[in-house]
Amino acid sequence: MREMRARVVVGIGVAVALLSAAPGARGPLAERQDRTVWDGIYTQEQAERGAVLYEDWCANCHASDLSGGDVAPGLVGGEFVWNWSGLTVGQLFERLRISMPQEDPAAVTRSEKADILAFMLLVNEFPAGERELPDRAAMLEQFLFEAIQP
Repeated sequence: MREMRARVVVGIGVAVALLSAAPGARGPLAERQDRTVWDGIYTQEQAERGAVLYEDWCANCHASDLSGGDVAPGLVGGEFVWNWSGLTVGQLFERLRISMPQEDPAAVTRSEKADILAFMLLVNEFPAGERELPDRAAMLEQFLFEAIQP
């Protein structure tokens, strides 16, 4: 009998955990992702540092105006924003972290990549805020990349 009760308690705990992660749920996971790129998740100063870094490391392939080139996609405008909409800023950061610049991803530090991402957000007209964008993908998972302001 005790074993059956233990299974029921564990089953209820699993069900509660799954329900709190469901879309529209108000559990811990849902609260974690209530913030979006529209909530000012980087600072103006960080974006300004990122502009300089972008020009040094990214503009050669992605163009100075972020419009893209022959071999690299654009990083500004509707196509870029809609491609990332619904994903997390952490996912975008992780893409930058592991693959850019293409010839030597380790040449640019995490902190510098966070600054570059802040610049990309600024150019795409997402508002700046009071706190700098973190340089850890896990911390950036809490921010949703949304094309349309909620």
